[in-house]
Amino acid sequence: MIQWWQILLLTLYSAYQILDELTIVSSAGSPVFAGFITGLVMGNMTTGLLIGGSLQLVVLGVGTFGGASRIDATSGAVLATAFSIATGIDPELAISAIAVPVAALLVYTDVLGRFSTTYFAHRIDKHVENFNYKGIERNYLLGALPWALSRALPVFLALALGGPAVQAFADWIKNNAQWLADGLILAGKMLPGVGFAILLRYLPVKKNLAYLGLGFAITAMLTTLYGYVTTLGNGVTALYGIPLVKDLVDKEKLAAFAGSFNGLPMIGIAVIGFALAAISYKNAISRPVAAAAAPSESGEIEDDEL
Repeated sequence: MIQWWQILLLTLYSAYQILDELTIVSSAGSPVFAGFITGLVMGNMTTGLLIGGSLQLVVLGVGTFGGASRIDATSGAVLATAFSIATGIDPELAISAIAVPVAALLVYTDVLGRFSTTYFAHRIDKHVENFNYKGIERNYLLGALPWALSRALPVFLALALGGPAVQAFADWIKNNAQWLADGLILAGKMLPGVGFAILLRYLPVKKNLAYLGLGFAITAMLTTLYGYVTTLGNGVTALYGIPLVKDLVDKEKLAAFAGSFNGLPMIGIAVIGFALAAISYKNAISRPVAAAAAPSESGEIEDDEL
């Protein structure tokens, strides 16, 4: 059951996230951030980050290029995370059954929000002619209301009224259509890969194929290495349960030893990716300006053409 204060906080965040995306651009309007905030409010950040991160990969491919209005994966992450935690729905099922449909439907509220702001834009034009600076500022701020309501109102209504319906849907699938749940879970697992594949289709991969291969190889090797090290640490720690070893080992030292074996930290991969990106950027700016501005013969979208 979603509490009233959780609905209030998530509604306020939904109103803010679109304004942040349009003005401040601090990444607070990204799906992964939405998953983090919703998970924090609902009491399960792991599920929030899993859903938010998956939708972030989806939107990288289908929401970065194209027209002005795009799928609202951020609001989808809020609702999918909230209902997944509140009703116990599998995160992958929540992604495919809740997040993706919600993200597609909220395209219409996005368009409505854009149309609504034209009223304030025309009022600003009138105040510009009259040199009414206070009126310009006032209508600029009022123009944020349609944008905020385009996200906050649907999220509020879904959280306030959709809980029983989502719970009934989850119970029905669990009791009558497990095959459908398995299919939706599989689709939810595939969506991040599809989004990332679409993203690679638009990026200049052929020109930077060496960096792509190097990053993949480093990640694979580090994942394998950390996996073996973690297995070794867990195996040595398990010896504590053997009576002879238990009498000879200091419990505190063994606990510290076990805690030193962790999985592959994502910050390490992020640092490697940042280093490769920095090298590529320096190589790009060191080229002659004329060569950098020339159109690509391969048909790929170049950095200066984005």
